[in-house]
Amino acid sequence: MTASNTPAVNEALLTRLRRIEGQVRGIARMLEDGRTCEDVVTQLMAVRSSIDTVGAAVLDEHLCACTQDKDPAAQVAALREAMKLWWRFAPSAGSAGPDPDHPGASSPLPLDRA
Repeated sequence: MTASNTPAVNEALLTRLRRIEGQVRGIARMLEDGRTCEDVVTQLMAVRSSIDTVGAAVLDEHLCACTQDKDPAAQVAALREAMKLWWRFAPSAGSAGPDPDHPGASSPLPLDRA
């Protein structure tokens, strides 16, 4: 999967990532200042949510590119691969992360479909 976003989409994603970067620096300052655990965790969850949003935007752009002008079977295959990737890496989807011995490990989708 390659990033084939338009310049406008890339700039919007970069803006979001810069905002996330600022949030992470803010969390580091919170720790240095001795802020409460609840405050720090709240901000960490906000960063996670922001990263998930960027990931969804990247995946959406990819899906648009990989399904455009494709036959229906190729579209379905591309959608299934994208869903497996999302389930594999999305913490909020219940995944514990990638299992190198089992592609699509935490996905509720079957690995192969005849």
